[in-house]
Amino acid sequence: MDWNDLKINIKTFFGFESILSEEVKKLGGREVTVLNRAVSCKGDLGFLYKINYALRTAVKIHVLISEFRAYNEQKFYEKLVKFPWDEYLTLSQTFGIDATVHSEKFTHSHFMVLKMKDAIVDYFQKKYRRRPDVEPHNPDIKFHLHINRDKVAVSLDSSGEPLFKRGYRQEQGKAPINEVLASGMLHLAGWDGKGNFLDPMCGSGTLLIEAAMMAMELPAQIFRKNFGFQNWKNYDEDLFLKIKEFRINRIKEFSGKIVGYDIDPLMLSIAKRNIEAAELEEVITLEKQNFFDSKKELFPLLVVFNPPYDERISINDDDFYKKIGDTFKNNYPNTLAWLITSDLEAAKKIGLHPSRKIKLYNGKLETRFLQYEMYEGSKKNKS
Repeated sequence: MDWNDLKINIKTFFGFESILSEEVKKLGGREVTVLNRAVSCKGDLGFLYKINYALRTAVKIHVLISEFRAYNEQKFYEKLVKFPWDEYLTLSQTFGIDATVHSEKFTHSHFMVLKMKDAIVDYFQKKYRRRPDVEPHNPDIKFHLHINRDKVAVSLDSSGEPLFKRGYRQEQGKAPINEVLASGMLHLAGWDGKGNFLDPMCGSGTLLIEAAMMAMELPAQIFRKNFGFQNWKNYDEDLFLKIKEFRINRIKEFSGKIVGYDIDPLMLSIAKRNIEAAELEEVITLEKQNFFDSKKELFPLLVVFNPPYDERISINDDDFYKKIGDTFKNNYPNTLAWLITSDLEAAKKIGLHPSRKIKLYNGKLETRFLQYEMYEGSKKNKS
């Protein structure tokens, strides 16, 4: 395997593929291709370390180590049992396998994982008369199996834990927003760290923290302790430390304001703990404030938030979304605002026509990320 010319597949969420593609290109990726909920590219080992450390909209980063065709389970096993697994895994290390299977020939992903596990164990048993242990939850080395019809691809998971686990979240509320989803929303909203930012229903503070990290160019994984590649046989600690140092030296000052409102003291205390864990308490301001009683205080201002919607948190107030629209219209002139919701009927009560609608998923929930442009006076007069 040529570690200077790795074939890399980077997973993301639906709707963030083009954002991820731009991130990868900026970090030096070669042959960048946009796929469904993923981006593929090429790069060397240092590039792999860098994208794990710095990408904001990546969920998992896999490195291809084998691909072949298999027309039945026996051929699948025969190919895998001959593969040199000891180049990537030692007898003293544990391993795990996850799988994505889209095939009429191989219909059960769990069964194919078991066949692959058998092939790995049998390879070591035949060569060394010993076998490595399987660890499904937190293995030293994790392999990813992808089957599309008769095409089989085996990859190394370079990330370990999913990359939305940034390491700063101490606690969360009833319906936390995923860190990668938050970052992707901010990219779509055009947040560039210039001006001021408001999350008027901030919950546990994820949007605030991601906004601050983007504004200051803090590496996405600056608080993360471990990556999957650190257990690889060829892990180069000095190279990774140099890459981390280079990214940390790019951190910059932020002159604007990032503010979060919430009416729930418990959520504000959770947000405070998360913000402190991210070492951003001097950058982010929290206020116990009802958005519906608030007025625009920062100029210029970008508003992005994740209001409660029925599938996640019960809303007793039928006029909740109407109040959002009224607050926008009456108290936030000349403001660009974005919100995410899965309750499209309730969103109609906002009473404003969204200038953009972007389909996203919050977990398994299909949502819309809606943009509203508030003008002082009519849009016609403004233009």
